[in-house]
Amino acid sequence: MDNYFFNMIPQEELAKLPYLPTIPELLEKVEHDYAQKPAVSDTVNTYTYHDFYQRIGRRRAYINSLNLPKNAHIAVFDRNSINAMELFFAITTAGYVVMMLPAGLPEPAILGSIKKFNIDAMFVRDEFKPLCQKADIPLLDTNAMSDDFAPMTTIAKDDLAAIYFTGGTTGMPKGVMLSHGAIMRGAYNGIFMPTSVLKEHRYIAMLPFSHIFGIVRGFLSCIYTGALIYSCEDMKAMFGKIPMIKPTCLVLVPGLAEMLLNIAKMKGVGFLGGCLEIVISGAANVPPKLIAEFGKLNIKLLGGYGLTEGANLTSGNADVDTHPESVGKAYPGQELKLVNGELWIKGDNIMQGYYNDPQSTDNTLEDGWLKTGDLAKIDNEGYIYIVGRIKNLILLKNGENISPESIEELFYQKLEVRDCLVKEMENNGETVIGVEILPRMEYFEGKTPDEIKAFMQKYVDEANAQLPSFAQIAKAIIRTEDFKRTGSLKVDRKNN
Repeated sequence: MDNYFFNMIPQEELAKLPYLPTIPELLEKVEHDYAQKPAVSDTVNTYTYHDFYQRIGRRRAYINSLNLPKNAHIAVFDRNSINAMELFFAITTAGYVVMMLPAGLPEPAILGSIKKFNIDAMFVRDEFKPLCQKADIPLLDTNAMSDDFAPMTTIAKDDLAAIYFTGGTTGMPKGVMLSHGAIMRGAYNGIFMPTSVLKEHRYIAMLPFSHIFGIVRGFLSCIYTGALIYSCEDMKAMFGKIPMIKPTCLVLVPGLAEMLLNIAKMKGVGFLGGCLEIVISGAANVPPKLIAEFGKLNIKLLGGYGLTEGANLTSGNADVDTHPESVGKAYPGQELKLVNGELWIKGDNIMQGYYNDPQSTDNTLEDGWLKTGDLAKIDNEGYIYIVGRIKNLILLKNGENISPESIEELFYQKLEVRDCLVKEMENNGETVIGVEILPRMEYFEGKTPDEIKAFMQKYVDEANAQLPSFAQIAKAIIRTEDFKRTGSLKVDRKNN
C-alpha cells in the first residue's frame, strides 16, 4: 500500500525527502536544502529559508529569556501571519509546547483555555489584546524577538510538541496532545501528490493554524518541500490577491473550495492565476460533483481523510477520477482495521491522549489503536470509504441504526443540491426520518418555491427507491437560508 504514495512523485525527489521525526530536524534540513529560496511572504515582505531560520532563532532567544519552566505551554493568539508561522517553530524547537488559538475565540473561552490547559504565557496580536485583559499570565507581543540567535533544543520524537483543540470555539473542547513524531508524520504524509513536489510551488495559508489541517498540510508539508507560503491574515483580501500570487496548489476545506470555484465561474478561470494545478481538500465531505467541476477547469481536487487525534492525515486520494467517493488509501506508517464497522488506526501519527482527560483518553485509545468514531468500508484495492459517524447514528424504535451521512450522500451527487442534513423530525405527531435541502439557487432562477420543492421531491423519491423501508425519508424541507456552520464550514448538526 505504501507504494501507492512512494510511486506518486519522481523517485529522485523521494530520495531527498526522508521522514524526519522532529520539528528541529525539519528546520535544519530546509535551511540547508532551500536556503536561498523564498519561504514565506505577506506580499510586502518575503523571507528566504535562511532568513526564516534566522528569525525563528531570534524568536527562540526571546522565548528563552522568559525563563519559563521546562515543557511550559505557550499559546499563540494571532491570525495566519508570518509572526504566527515563526512562533510555531520557535516555541516547539525551544522545547516548549505550543497551542495555536483560533482567531475568533471569545473572552470566556480564552480564560477557560488558560485554566484548563495550564497555559503559562501567551503571544497576542494587538487587535486581540482587549480580549485578554483578565488573563493572569504573561501576555507577549507577537512581534517580539531578540537581537541574538538561540540554537534549537535537543528534542526526542516522543516529546510533546503541541496541544490542539478537537474542534469548535464554543464550550470547552478537548485538547489533543501531539508529539513531534506525530506532527512530523502528518507533515511527511502531506508531501505526496501526483506531481513534482520540489518544483517552485506557491501556496496561500488560508486554513487557520489553530486547525490541525491548516498547520500540518497547509503549512508544514509546504515547508517540507521548499514551497513559498503566503500568509493570510484577511481571507477576503487574500482571495482578491490570487491573480497576483498565482498559486500552484491550495489547501482548502470543501466550503472554501466551492467559494473559489464560484468566483472563478463569475470572473473567469484567469482569476485563479493560470498556475493552479491541485486543490487539496478535507476536514469535511468532498462531494464528487465538486471534484468534477474543478476537473472541467483542468484542476485536480484531491480529497482525503484525517482527524486531529491522528495528526490530520490518515488517507489521501489521487485517483479522484476513478474513485471520487473514496477518501483514498492509507498513508505510510499506519495500520488500519475495522471493528464492528468502526475505523481504528495505529501508528506514530496517533495522539498521546487528551490533556488532563484520562477517561476520554481511555475511551478513545486501546492498545495503541485510535478509535476514530467513523464508520468505514475498505475495498479489495485498499480504497477507504467513510460512511458515517457513530455519534450521528439514528436509532429507530425497531432497533435499526441509520447513518444520516449515507443518505445525505445520495443528495450530494446532485448538482442542484448545495448541502443537506438528514435527521429525525416530527411529522403528524410521529418521529420520522427527514431531510433539509439547501438548493443551488443558480439552477432555479425564476422558479417559485413550490416549483423548487416539487423538483427536489423527485430526488427524495429517487433516494427512497434506494433505501430500505425503515430508512426512507418521510419529510423534506427546502431551505431558503444557509445552514449554521462550524469553523470548518461543515453543516453544524448540533445547531440546525
